[in-house]
Amino acid sequence: MSLWLDPLSTDDFARVAHITVAPAQIKFSGTVAEAFETAEPGVDFHAIVEGDTPVGFFKIDRDYAQRYPFAAPDGLGLRAFLIDHAQQGRGLATRAVRALPAYLARHYIASTLYLTVNLVNAPAIRCYLAGGFTDTGDIWPHGDAGPQHIMRMDLRTAR
Repeated sequence: MSLWLDPLSTDDFARVAHITVAPAQIKFSGTVAEAFETAEPGVDFHAIVEGDTPVGFFKIDRDYAQRYPFAAPDGLGLRAFLIDHAQQGRGLATRAVRALPAYLARHYIASTLYLTVNLVNAPAIRCYLAGGFTDTGDIWPHGDAGPQHIMRMDLRTAR
């Protein structure tokens, strides 16, 4: 079935409200409800859609370099990336990550996409690496759930 990424407005909560993660994953990704409740300036919402059904959610932070000193000034940040718990284990997250460069090139002007991922979140680390991110080798010590790997993806090849 086809997988695609789709922008969301701050009024689109009902479209993705059903997307949840296992309780143990919340400390890493947060929830869709939290994302909408704490909408931040410079942060855009996006859905991961399979067929006609939203199966995941993520945020793109246009002001990532202002929040994280390791990011390039023209970089974006991937935050709150999650796949609904009932849909996990099917490769949807890796497919969505692989779709990011072309998708982001249509919606943003940026050279690099960054993220931080908790050191103990092995499934997410594997997904991001398989999707095209590289581990910078640096650690961000200030994660809400503990120290995090800093990862990056070159977006210039997608233009």
